Amino acid sequence: MRPRVTLTLAVVAVLVGVVMLVPAAARLVIDNNGGNLASAGGGAEQPSPLTPSSSTPPPPTLAAGPVSVDFKGDFFGWALKDRSTGKIDGSKNMSETSSTESMLKVWIVSDYLRQLGSKDPSATLQTAASLAIRDSDDNAADQVYFAAGGSYRPQQDGKPDPVIQRAITICGLTDTRRSSVAEKAGWWSFTEMSPRDTVRLGDCIASGKAAGKKWTMWVLREMSNVRGGVKDQHATSGGGRWGIIDGLPAEIKAQGPVSIKNGWTLLGYDGNWHVNCLAVTNKWSLAVMMRYPASRGLGYGAQVCASVATQLVTPQPGAALKVPQQPVGKL
Repeated sequence: MRPRVTLTLAVVAVLVGVVMLVPAAARLVIDNNGGNLASAGGGAEQPSPLTPSSSTPPPPTLAAGPVSVDFKGDFFGWALKDRSTGKIDGSKNMSETSSTESMLKVWIVSDYLRQLGSKDPSATLQTAASLAIRDSDDNAADQVYFAAGGSYRPQQDGKPDPVIQRAITICGLTDTRRSSVAEKAGWWSFTEMSPRDTVRLGDCIASGKAAGKKWTMWVLREMSNVRGGVKDQHATSGGGRWGIIDGLPAEIKAQGPVSIKNGWTLLGYDGNWHVNCLAVTNKWSLAVMMRYPASRGLGYGAQVCASVATQLVTPQPGAALKVPQQPVGKL
């Protein structure tokens, strides 16, 4: 009896083992083409360490990198601030200055609105503030500038007027100063500013320091609604929707509003266009500043600004994401 029982138990154990192994084997079928393991039941392919993992490239943004521009003129500089780290990169001369022109209007508006605190401006002044940004209207900007405490009288101590001095103090500007052109010393548009100070100004506006909690989003919306192109120019106002905004791919624009303010003037005393571009998002602040001969026209400066922005896009459109290939192991 004992040998029979032992033999019987052994047979049963073998049969049970076979029954357990067959379903497990049935679940795995070797794909002879790629060595992947797939479900025998026709289900979805199961992940395996034998195949390279796929990854979605990060959304494009702007990041510091080489910039090459065939520039013909007296001055060209740019700066980019990473708003998450505070790091500023740019051209070697990003601490050198040029006149701000209409680009400064966004600070003038912000400075005035911040001083109001919880109060609202008059309807006239709020309309002027909007026109100063959207249409780069000189007369509207002057209204807001005087309301903010500005004056065209040159300061006797050599310092900028109170409006400009507050920009230096509140935004931590290090290169900004009154115009070096004596006859223009009292004009806000001739304030000298560097590319790196300009990106600091953009960050100052986006962070809320410039206009304060109540008005920051209003200012940024006005900047994102700047209108008119290079050809839409008038005696005391003009279209300013060009430059950096034209160099950004749709994928960046889709991530959220891009707030911009450009400045441009053809100046008789040096025969140059003075053209500046500022753009800021929740991730970065970019500035491009230049002076070049009048013969090249405003469109030339707009194209240079766009080119700088395009070159700083990362990853570049169409760039393939490289996935490390792992050697296929044995089963």
